[in-house]
Amino acid sequence: MLGFRRSRHRLTTALAAFGLLLTGAAVQTATAGTAAAATPHRILFDNTKSETAGNADWIIGTSQPDPLGQDSTPSAETDWTGAISAWGVALQKTGNYSLKTLPSGSTITYGTTAATDLQNFDTFVLPEPNVLLSTAEKTAVMKFVQNGGGLFLISDHTGSDRNNDGEDSVEIINDLMSNNSVDSTNPFGFTVDTLTVGTEDPRAISSTTDPVLNGSFGKVTGSIIRSGTTATLSPTSNSAVKGLLYRSGYSGNTGAFFATSTFGSGRVAFWGDSSPIDDGTGQSGNTLYDGWNDTAGTNAALALNATEWLAGTSDSGGGGGTCTAAQLLANPGFESGSSSWTASSGVITTATGQAARTGSYKAWLNGNGSANTETLSQSVTIPAGCAATLSFYLHVDTAETTTSTAYDTLKAQVLNSSGTVLAMLATYSNLNAATGYTQRTFNLGSYAGQTVTVKFTGVEGSILQTSFVIDDTALNVS
Repeated sequence: MLGFRRSRHRLTTALAAFGLLLTGAAVQTATAGTAAAATPHRILFDNTKSETAGNADWIIGTSQPDPLGQDSTPSAETDWTGAISAWGVALQKTGNYSLKTLPSGSTITYGTTAATDLQNFDTFVLPEPNVLLSTAEKTAVMKFVQNGGGLFLISDHTGSDRNNDGEDSVEIINDLMSNNSVDSTNPFGFTVDTLTVGTEDPRAISSTTDPVLNGSFGKVTGSIIRSGTTATLSPTSNSAVKGLLYRSGYSGNTGAFFATSTFGSGRVAFWGDSSPIDDGTGQSGNTLYDGWNDTAGTNAALALNATEWLAGTSDSGGGGGTCTAAQLLANPGFESGSSSWTASSGVITTATGQAARTGSYKAWLNGNGSANTETLSQSVTIPAGCAATLSFYLHVDTAETTTSTAYDTLKAQVLNSSGTVLAMLATYSNLNAATGYTQRTFNLGSYAGQTVTVKFTGVEGSILQTSFVIDDTALNVS
């Protein structure tokens, strides 16, 4: 619906300009669904997508859903039967993890009463899925991550269709990210390459702070590819995406063999081959390879550190300390009007020309059909030692008909206390016009320990209107 701002009733009182430093009273504690999980940290491994088809055996144990049914005090990886039992046993031996398997024949769910429902876990592992997720299952996974869950995606090379149903893990993971009802606009900031890489030993980037490369299970120096693939990164789609290990000769946005990202309040990790998690032993009849102990890579440390990070048990770039999970933005859905926000007159409104995503209020920038600049901002202190994710829902409506020229723009930025731009998170334009709202997410973990201002600036040309409508903002830390 085209809604022109100049034809609607505008607020007559200019909003007071303030860069609010949030106090304890303004900090909203996270709900139970997004709060930091109590130890032990709960990990669910999938076995509903033919993870044991052909020569694969990507299970932590044959006793499902509870691997403790086979051996309640495993000391060696062979105490549980499965090609990724070394992974499971290593976690179990720490005493800090509760592990379960979603058995074959089950359905991936979120928000039900099932004991294996995703809401009962901190991390969900999809180890080389070989069956497409249903529409409902994709919604469940995306909502799980959006609301604070960790998702571990492990692919294999293109054509690795072990159950011969016409779909391989590359297609299945890409379908999850590009064909779901929550956000199909490259939500995690990467796509899996349709590629077969034979034998290579990717190296880790140089980092002394990344928690996946420097977690409690050891320093990661590299991994192995024994017929796998890589990912192409798109920071413009999700600025949180980060390549951690690359094929030789690759860097930046191409050739990423291991990558991490965030979405909503949750975290995501991608690994381009199942060989590194293979411990070489499992159910009889499978041809396996002991990549877990292959000295060409530090594969065990990579798998375990990533699990630790996904479960929210390690810092993701803040100050290295502990963090209380919380949502930091005051009045995040604008339902208290202009309270806690600094905005141009009339931006925060209940006007009916554009619908709010939830409630009655939203922030409606531009949409006047005349040259104008409008802003919306709030200052916030991100505690040291915290992972931090900014998210907001954006709807773009335009009367422009061009498919090639950005006449009207909205910039999302992070500024310091002096007003200097620290980061240009994204620029949207009339070219992004679409029905409904789309959630946008950005990693602000690098600003932990600082007071920053989140600012939106809309600039509109002089003829045709473009409306940038924002609702349901959040700055979640964990």
